[in-house]
Amino acid sequence: MIAAIVLAAGKSERMGLPKMNLPWGETTVIGQVVITLVQAGVDEIVVVTGGARNKVESALNDLPSGLPLRTVFNPHYDDGDMMLSFKAGLSTLDEQVEAALFTLGDQPQVDVGVVQSILAEFKTTHAPLIVPSYKLRRGHPWLVARPLWPALLKLREPKTLRDFLTKYSFNIHYVLVDTDSILQDLDTPGDYQKYQRKS
Repeated sequence: MIAAIVLAAGKSERMGLPKMNLPWGETTVIGQVVITLVQAGVDEIVVVTGGARNKVESALNDLPSGLPLRTVFNPHYDDGDMMLSFKAGLSTLDEQVEAALFTLGDQPQVDVGVVQSILAEFKTTHAPLIVPSYKLRRGHPWLVARPLWPALLKLREPKTLRDFLTKYSFNIHYVLVDTDSILQDLDTPGDYQKYQRKS
């Protein structure tokens, strides 16, 4: 089994309003992220909430019923550390889950095909770390297999997820993609307007 941990606990300070609930196509930003993961074939989806918990949960409740979806609340969301949110989701996964897909909740433009490529690569190679790369720049979502979870859970400030990837860079299996959507997220109103037009 492969689970996706979707980080949706931020306070959206640069956006100025809860960005997960912004319209995106026929759904919302967070709704599109979940739909993409479902279409790609992820077995379980865990959305980590925080600053706009009620609004994010409301948006998720508008999605079709029966999706392999649940939420986890990160009580330390105010720290602004995405590593804490990832840990909150990771620690709740069932022992049958072999790998976790680290996913940003504000990346609705990521292609289904990119996610499918990452999942297929893991099922073929069982590499401990699988990261998409566009023109030698790594992006999201990326996958980490269970053997490396203890190292992730032991991370403490000032260490970050970037430090983790650097430390285990020799374990990374890169999936080359032809879209820069893996590098894009929605931090500001300008980002939202620009990427929504392209969707």
